[in-house]
Amino acid sequence: MAGPRKYIGIAGNIGAGKSTLVDFLRYRFDLTPFYEPNVDNPFLTDFYGDMKRWAFHSQMYFLAHKFRLHQELTDHSGTVVQDRTIYEDAEIFAENLYRSRKMSKKEYQTYRDMYESIVATLRPPDLMIYLRAEVRTVRKRIKLRGRPEEQDIPLNYIRRLHNLYEEWFSRYDRSPTLVIQIDKLDYIQDLVARIEVINTIERYL
Repeated sequence: MAGPRKYIGIAGNIGAGKSTLVDFLRYRFDLTPFYEPNVDNPFLTDFYGDMKRWAFHSQMYFLAHKFRLHQELTDHSGTVVQDRTIYEDAEIFAENLYRSRKMSKKEYQTYRDMYESIVATLRPPDLMIYLRAEVRTVRKRIKLRGRPEEQDIPLNYIRRLHNLYEEWFSRYDRSPTLVIQIDKLDYIQDLVARIEVINTIERYL
């Protein structure tokens, strides 16, 4: 198979607006969306009960499913847009678990070895869009969208993820990148902002 004509990745913290942008691009440019795999991780309940015991198992499960999703989008013949990439699983979420000592050094190194082996075989995005949002913006958006499971996310957790996103994106070099600072940008409601986003992305497509 030839694979997708173009592959766009959307990266950003919880509540940054990734799914909203995916939906917007999907209808504006007739792209095929790939969302976070909606799978029941069998380790999640155990993980929330004992994070140190189950963090490695849970992350390996997510990595395997994100790998499968990436293979599916690579086999697609149209232009695709992905809500959160495999890179974020490792560089943000697994990294956070390691730094907060929920994964041991041996577990983390095993995970990284597997991750590096996987991404070496993958086609990187043709464009990686990073939705950069300050912590206060993310908190406001989480409150506005009202998902019950997100309302008690600690501020420190959001801040740690934000810092990891900034670190990761500063060294990301697998593809061209586009940063959209979303603190004062509402691409759904504001027509001027929407035209600016469309024109920028059109240049890559």
